[in-house]
Order: sequence, then structure tokens, then C-alpha cells
Amino acid sequence: MILLWGPPGDGPLAAVRSALEALGAPVFFLDQRRALETHAELRMGRQAEGHVSMEGQTLELADVTAAYLRPHDSRRLPEVRRAGPGSAAWEHATGLEDLLFTWSELTEARVINRPSAMAPNGSKPFQALQIRAHGFRTPATLITTDPEEVRAFKAQHGAVIYKSISGVRSIVSRLGPEHDARLEHVRWCPTQFQQHVPGTDHRVHVVGDTVFTARIRSTADDYRYATRQDGRTYLERGELPQDIAERCVHLAQALDLPVAGIDLRRTPEGQWYCFEVNPSPGFTWFQEDTGDAIDAAIARLLCEGPATSARAFSCPHRM
Repeated sequence: MILLWGPPGDGPLAAVRSALEALGAPVFFLDQRRALETHAELRMGRQAEGHVSMEGQTLELADVTAAYLRPHDSRRLPEVRRAGPGSAAWEHATGLEDLLFTWSELTEARVINRPSAMAPNGSKPFQALQIRAHGFRTPATLITTDPEEVRAFKAQHGAVIYKSISGVRSIVSRLGPEHDARLEHVRWCPTQFQQHVPGTDHRVHVVGDTVFTARIRSTADDYRYATRQDGRTYLERGELPQDIAERCVHLAQALDLPVAGIDLRRTPEGQWYCFEVNPSPGFTWFQEDTGDAIDAAIARLLCEGPATSARAFSCPHRM
């Protein structure tokens, strides 16, 4: 049995669900919107056991051979948000989330992806260290609360961008003269500045040991938000040199990510820079333009079943 968990409106989750159904794979879809109607129990010994029940259906967790996890923050569910912190709804929804995350760490099933493997994405500087350790270049970076350091960094590198340090998505923007007066604000919030690297963006999706590459042409600093930056973005299927493709696979495997979205840029001189590794990539936009069947590749990987052994722990947990 393959467990899918998340809201039904999530594009990648819906695409993988359709791909699994096309393969005839047994699927249990756990609708996160119905968290308050979902009950679960978890027992952990030599194996992670227990069950999840929703709408009269019960899934024995010991029967799960693979799971694809795309949950959103349970605290943002409309019923939970209205009830507020400390309410029964809040405690139930967050407790269910904790239970399923705990199971996903301890189960011997194949999990795409385990929360512990996704955690380094919460610190971009830490992730950059991991990226460099696997042979990729990364842009010169400054994280500071000192406006004068920012001005000196810009004087040294010329074109500079700024973006979030955390895993929270932010819009990458170019630092310009119009921002000078606002630089005083960095005294209250550590901010990340990077050397702007010219070149062509490539989004690489690694699924197991398979690599899908989209080449991106954009007139915006952040191709994801081109329309907001008065620009345009075009996607097409791309190719990587063999050594770069292998490096991407090794990087994803080292980070314990069966599925990963890796952001690369090739400079006019042929150098490859890596900006970050997305541990829960929204691949549907890319495959719609490239024609690559990333959803089918993830479905096949899930059908392969367990890839690791369980970790022993003993504590009953019920929701």
C-alpha cells in the first residue's frame, strides 16, 4: 500500500496520485483537509505499527510500503485557524501531524521525503555548505546586520541580490540604489546577500538515480515571479554534462532525498553554480513545459517499496 498525504489541491500530489492509479498501484489518500475527522494510533517497537482512520476507511501503517508526503502546515487549516492555539481542533490537527511525521521517520517504508532529510532546507547557509562539499560552486555570500558591510560587499561584487536565509520562499531581487535608504533595516533582521552570477538557469529534478532537466530563459531576477518583476520566463527541456548530472544524483543521495529539485546556473564561461536544493519540489510547472514525466518517475520509485530499515523505539501514541 502506498500512502499519499496532503491536500487534494496540491499539484504534485495530484499528479503522482494519477500516475500511481495508471500503474494500478494500491493507494490510500489521506486528505489533510479532513484532519479533524482523522484518527490515528502509533505503536513503535521493532517496527512502527498502528493505523490511520478516515471516513470509515482504516489503513494499517504496517502495510505501507511507500509514502509520498506533501502536507501543508496543519495550523493553517481553516477550521484549525478559526479555533485558535490551544483549542481541541488545534491540538488534534497538530498532534496528528506530529504522529505521522514520527511514523515517517521510523518506518521501514520508502518515504519521499523524510522530515529529517528536509530539515536542512530551513537554513540556506547550512545547505550551501553541503552543496559545496559535493563539488558545486556557490555564489559569494554575506549574511549580516551591518549596513556598511552590505555596501562594501556590493562595491566588491557589483551586481548583488538578496533573499531569505530560511526555508520560507522569498522573491530573489537585485539590490539597487533605491534600496540604499532601507539598508538600515538589516540591523533588525539578519539578511542574506549574494554575488549575482550571470548565466542560464537550470532546474534539475532528481528522482532516484534519474535526472530531468529544464533549461530556463528569463528576463527577471527570479524566474518564478517573472510577471511581478516585469519579465518573462520560458522553459524547455535541457541537458546536463554527464559529470554534472552525476553530481546532482550524488548530492540528492547524500542529503537522503529520493526526490529533489536542484537549482543550477551555467555561466557564459561554462562554470556550474548551485543555489539550493528543494526537498519538496513543485515539479508540475516544469513537466508541463518540458514534457518530462516526473510524476510517473516518482510513482515508479514509490512502487519499488522499502529502501531502508526501521529504527526501534518504544512509545504508544494516539490521536
